[in-house]
Amino acid sequence: ALFDRAVLELVVDGYTAPLTAGNFLDLVGKKFYDGMEIQRSDGFVVQTGDPDGPDGPLVGYGQKSPSDEPRIVPLELNFQSDANPTYSATSEDLGRAAAPTTLKFQAYGALGMARDEYEADSASSQFFFLLFDSDLTPAGKNLLDGRYTNFGYTVKGEDFLQDVAPGDIIESVKILKAPKPFGTYNGPDV
Repeated sequence: ALFDRAVLELVVDGYTAPLTAGNFLDLVGKKFYDGMEIQRSDGFVVQTGDPDGPDGPLVGYGQKSPSDEPRIVPLELNFQSDANPTYSATSEDLGRAAAPTTLKFQAYGALGMARDEYEADSASSQFFFLLFDSDLTPAGKNLLDGRYTNFGYTVKGEDFLQDVAPGDIIESVKILKAPKPFGTYNGPDV
């Protein structure tokens, strides 16, 4: 690796993806990701959040054993033409495959909530950073928009993502600014 440490700054969009962003911030506040290994880095995504790693039987937050159900977050999509998010169905399931989503997977370091490919409501604690490639994920035509929840972007340090490898450790994740209940930020015009 070129660097011993990567520092990233993320913007999480709680307006466009309120359940997903709230779930992520709740887990950050509980220090769920602190000390966790990166579990996947394959040139397409960098992924983490599996409580016992990719080879273990657990899949999400809240599980103590494989028989326990993890906390589940539904697939959450926000289409540009809609006032509110849509839940529990992909854009294809809704017959809206061509409808543009508000947050698109069109930037290096876009944040996505991982889930089982065939079960819309199976996200829990696993998330990924998209390593955007315009050939693999062209804006408006990629396979992630409308199939996975995008809940924010990496706005600082995204260049480090290309060097992150499986087994790298997340030292800590901190909330820098957030409104209640996750922080005390009131916004610039309050």
